Amino acid sequence: MNIVTLQTFLAIIETGSLVRASEKLNVTQSTVTARLRSLEEELGQVLLNRQKSGATLTPAGTKLMRYADIMVGLWRQARQETSLPEGTESVCNFACDIDLWPGPGQFFFDTVNRMDPPMALAATQVERGDLDKWLGSGRVDAVMTYHPSIHGNRTIYALKPEKLVLFATKPDTPMRFDPGYIYVDHGEEFAEQHAAAYSDAGTARVSFNASVWAIEFLLANGGSAYLPERLSIGHVRAGHLFPIPDAPVFVRNAYLVVNDKAAESWGWLPKLVGQLSELSFNTLSSV
Repeated sequence: MNIVTLQTFLAIIETGSLVRASEKLNVTQSTVTARLRSLEEELGQVLLNRQKSGATLTPAGTKLMRYADIMVGLWRQARQETSLPEGTESVCNFACDIDLWPGPGQFFFDTVNRMDPPMALAATQVERGDLDKWLGSGRVDAVMTYHPSIHGNRTIYALKPEKLVLFATKPDTPMRFDPGYIYVDHGEEFAEQHAAAYSDAGTARVSFNASVWAIEFLLANGGSAYLPERLSIGHVRAGHLFPIPDAPVFVRNAYLVVNDKAAESWGWLPKLVGQLSELSFNTLSSV
């Protein structure tokens, strides 16, 4: 077993077929097939069901996938850390939810960079469902997310909660029954609170799972949506968005999750966490 065969196995899972995996890895399909066969022979197990419609995991393949992801992630980190730029001693791989980068995510990254510690910095945008997996596998050392998972060997720092406010492109937009209302998925807690506050409302025709995309769509097409105050303040100042008076305001919690092993030498971390927990970035009260 080697890293290349594991990378090939994961590429097949990601793309759903041996053909697409070969295109992703820039090798021939016969090479992908040979690598998969070699891995299955070494383990003595069939890992994938190959069908015309694509490849699906067998029970054995499902079990291997978790370990393969960890081993490939650790190998990637090992290669990165053994080829650090001159003058650096370690690396900080930072992953961030797309909605948290403007403001707290960028503040974290920029502040560490300005401190000029003897480390290399890397920022990564990954899907929300992958943030915890990447942290656990060692692909990243710190994660800024709305959905932390409690595991050993990691510390969760609560950041200042952010307000979710109903904004519209027209100041006279009704709080309820706006045909241009856009639903933004801010997580399970928001969904429950939203359903309770708007129990008489129908289902929105347009929805997004990221605020930054919803804002772009809203500005281009008009309507209303619940958005983080932090992301909307600039558009309010420019006269492009308006908070709807008397609309319920919701709160969403955010967190910085750090791999304890990676952070052992981060003497700057406590001070930075303190700054993050106090800063509100931009709010309507400052307009």
